[in-house]
Amino acid sequence: MIKDYLFTSESVSEGHPDKVCDRISDMVVDTYLGLEPQARVACETLATTNKVVLVGETRGPEIKNDELISKVRDCIKDIGYEQKGFHWKNASIDTFLHSQSSDIAMGVDASGNKDEGAGDQGIMFGYACNETDVLMPAPIHYSHKILRLMAEDRKSGKLKNIEPDSKSQITVEYKDGKPVSVKSVVISTQHSPDVDQSQVRELVKPYIEKSIPKNLINGIDDSEIYVNPTGNFVIGGPDGDSGLTGRKIVVDTYGGAAPHGGGAFSGKDPTKVDRSAAYASRYLAKNVVASKIADKCLIQLAYAIGVSKPLSMYVDLFSNDEEKNRYVEKLINENFDLSPRGIREMLGLNKPIYEKTAAYGHFGRDPESDGAFSWEKTDKIHIFSK
Repeated sequence: MIKDYLFTSESVSEGHPDKVCDRISDMVVDTYLGLEPQARVACETLATTNKVVLVGETRGPEIKNDELISKVRDCIKDIGYEQKGFHWKNASIDTFLHSQSSDIAMGVDASGNKDEGAGDQGIMFGYACNETDVLMPAPIHYSHKILRLMAEDRKSGKLKNIEPDSKSQITVEYKDGKPVSVKSVVISTQHSPDVDQSQVRELVKPYIEKSIPKNLINGIDDSEIYVNPTGNFVIGGPDGDSGLTGRKIVVDTYGGAAPHGGGAFSGKDPTKVDRSAAYASRYLAKNVVASKIADKCLIQLAYAIGVSKPLSMYVDLFSNDEEKNRYVEKLINENFDLSPRGIREMLGLNKPIYEKTAAYGHFGRDPESDGAFSWEKTDKIHIFSK
């Protein structure tokens, strides 16, 4: 393995067009689960200039289109879009949600002696490492943090003339496999026409200093901090570029530092293992690393539609110790039910907790009292530190 290298990850803000769509799709999931915890939802959202379109399949309570449209407007308003080309009040919103396929329902539902099956085939990865206090890779963690802090201050009124659509990118230098310094930072942020690029730079730079530890950022040359490299970013959001649910899956996970199975999370209820098994594998990997038996852990799970048990599990502790890998795999098999139902019960996933996951990463967040980010708990350390 290469031990000395540069590695880069990016994040996007809640106002990025794709993240607007992720937020709306997860709002739909929460709306259904809030009324019926066993509801099924697969919702995709498209956004463009003053237009939002919802499509997908549902099974559960009947929800009127007017109610969903009102909630879509609430999402857009909370993000902060009151622009001529995309405004929460006058955007055109269409909904084309329809009933879930009976063929899919038959394969997924429990019946007779058949346990509930996975909602689709696929592979899911979970990863954790000890580079940060939340056991996430440093580049993606700090990329998220910059944009999250900017959004908080923008929405409170503390940060003025910065608009919702933003992106960040951080390059970290690693020596002997450990992060030692930040080599470059890129921030592209939508702004009002009332400020020029030098002013935007001064507005943004404090958030870099707030987000990245001093021991990593102190040596960076000012010329390696790039703010709005194109020179202007007034037109943004869905007016500047169309958005779709599920186009930022690497941003949602590990920033490229670990594999991604390929399936998006947002817009899917937790019977879809694209979402729930990815959460479960992160939960397992995080507890492994938190137990201190490994500095890094990668776990893969594989499922087939309609089949309850995982078809395979792969564990890699990056130590060239196959015996330890097999030991961890044995502990997981003995202590965790990784069927779709078992995952949902273990992590309490049949709750309206998903809208808040749609921006700034699904991992590396603090568990919340309502059950959100339950997969970030480190309450199973004892299993791996025996």
